[in-house]
Amino acid sequence: MKVCLLNESFPPVLDGTANVLLNYARYLPADYGCPVIIGTPRYPGADYGSYPYPVVPYKSFDTVKLANGYRTGNPFDERDVSALSAFRPDLIHSHCPATANIIARFLRERTGAPIVFTYHTKYDIDLRRIFKVKSLAEESIRAMVSNIEACDDVWVVSRGAGESLKALGFTGETHVMNNGVDFERGRVDDAAVAAATAGWDLPAGVPVFLFVGRLITYKGIPLILDALKMVSDSGQDFRMVFIGKGPDQEALEKKARDYGFLDDNGIPGKCLFTGPIYDRDVLRAWNTRADLFLFPSTFDTNGLVVREAAACGLASVLIRDSCAAEDVTDGRNGYIIDETPEAMARLLLALSRDLPAVRQVGERAMDEIYLSWKDAVGKAYERYLYVMDQKASGAYEGRTRHVTDFLVAMAARSMEEADRARRVRHAFFDDFRDSAVGMMENIQETTDSFETMYRRFSDELERSADRVRDGVRRAAQEAEEGLTALAEEKKREFTAITGIPLDEDEDHDDA
Repeated sequence: MKVCLLNESFPPVLDGTANVLLNYARYLPADYGCPVIIGTPRYPGADYGSYPYPVVPYKSFDTVKLANGYRTGNPFDERDVSALSAFRPDLIHSHCPATANIIARFLRERTGAPIVFTYHTKYDIDLRRIFKVKSLAEESIRAMVSNIEACDDVWVVSRGAGESLKALGFTGETHVMNNGVDFERGRVDDAAVAAATAGWDLPAGVPVFLFVGRLITYKGIPLILDALKMVSDSGQDFRMVFIGKGPDQEALEKKARDYGFLDDNGIPGKCLFTGPIYDRDVLRAWNTRADLFLFPSTFDTNGLVVREAAACGLASVLIRDSCAAEDVTDGRNGYIIDETPEAMARLLLALSRDLPAVRQVGERAMDEIYLSWKDAVGKAYERYLYVMDQKASGAYEGRTRHVTDFLVAMAARSMEEADRARRVRHAFFDDFRDSAVGMMENIQETTDSFETMYRRFSDELERSADRVRDGVRRAAQEAEEGLTALAEEKKREFTAITGIPLDEDEDHDDA
């Protein structure tokens, strides 16, 4: 089974969904023999040729400032869509309801492969942040939902995510498919923890609280700071570590400074802002060093960082009825509170007095809510097989067709014709080039042949001239030798007749 994976984020942009793609692309070929190809918007300067599978970075627009660091892909670039289509995928898995899903629909028109879509996050919140005009935001949300409904099998990463999607107007069925964790199960050794956290003020015996993720207000970070102000005012010491970056970082640091957790120069005090950490081993070390993971987000649909913390035996504090709190039992493998600073402050004060008990809750979190990516992809592969069976049985042919389906079909056919014309054009020029190259090679061969004949003729002429010159020299030498012998004979005859000897050095005019 050949699988095409599509998403709007991929390294160099590394977020939770990009991490999903990396792990699908890792385990599908290795464990199930499924070749993969990835389609994602192009980021300037990124290296897409270093992966063990093909990556097609399609053209994109610079929307980094508008979309919190993300570029927006262009789904209508025929060359890039054709490159993905040439892979001939058996199944298309889209992880974003925007341009990635449009490309998925183009590919389905051209290849017939079914589309699986995973709803990872509450995109409507970001759309409302981007589009300040309510009517534009609502129209964008409706378009997003329509784009999702056009898919063949819709997955959600939690039950709450499915409820959120339905609240936006989605009317189809959803299937819960949990994401996994690429951390190994188990705590990091003390030496690795010491190396990773060196240079930070982490006194022994002082509780360490941790948050990992985008520094943005809708993840509940203001609630954390408000709760910590109450904890600090009670006299309890602590260290709060924020790992990550985001659009609200400056405002959150100002709030921490106003509470006395940072000085005026930003020097760490009780709050430590480390910035983003991309080294997964270093992140594991921080999760091992911390005593509690604070994640009061009602925005996240899965809370992957909660399972990463659990992998290291770190228990989390979560908001009641949030998606991240699914499968967590209060006081057993995590802690669940109401969404108020007071509730968090009371819990942190109580837990700070009994950290060994907190460690036991973390150990149970490791055993009960941890899910490896290897196992998560295995469950996804089983669902892939179900989707392929449904496709083969014709179950998806009765799907309700929307107006956008016909527009997508028209665009896909237009792009396919453009691709065919481009390939014919390239074939013509390739043939012309090959013919021209062939002619040039023949001319070169003929020229080389004439040059070889000329060199041979010249060499033969030179050899003939040498033979003639040798013959002339020998003839002249023989003639000279003959004349000399004749002169000697005549001298002897003259001497015999006259009795006068002839000497070459004497003058014989008187004779």
